[in-house]
Amino acid sequence: MNGTNAILAAAAAGHGPIAKRAITNHKVLNEAYAYSKPSSFSRGMRIDANGVATLLISGTASIDEDGRSLHIGDFRAQLRRTYENITALLESEGATWRDIVRTTCYLRDIERDYDAFNEERTAFFQEQGLDPLPASTGIQAILCRPELLIEIEAIAMFRTDGANDAKE
Repeated sequence: MNGTNAILAAAAAGHGPIAKRAITNHKVLNEAYAYSKPSSFSRGMRIDANGVATLLISGTASIDEDGRSLHIGDFRAQLRRTYENITALLESEGATWRDIVRTTCYLRDIERDYDAFNEERTAFFQEQGLDPLPASTGIQAILCRPELLIEIEAIAMFRTDGANDAKE
């Protein structure tokens, strides 16, 4: 089968582009392209396919609606603001932390800050009533701004077709 016939066969079988769009919440976060040194990424993407929405939330940190870093030098406060920003992005799409299936957590100094990170994360997840807990990875990384101590990306998934999930 040549390339054109393969494309036509895929289209006939229902294969094609998946609906996607950028997500944001300007009440808590500005857009990266609005920075004094613009950056080319969306705060997140929403992908809708077969009655399921998937939210891919870009690395999010302790940044305010004007793009300023907040809570310089205070790891716990930066983490709480990061959770607040992710919560606002989730809410803008009708999702909650209960829809989170995975997080990737980037810590500037994992040896120094991991205990505080784990205490705060555990308390936050308990406040959210998460069960099961999302899959997660913690990584030490140099972040995009030297004053940032934590950045988190997240993936959320939820049904949009009204189907009920089986409860355990």
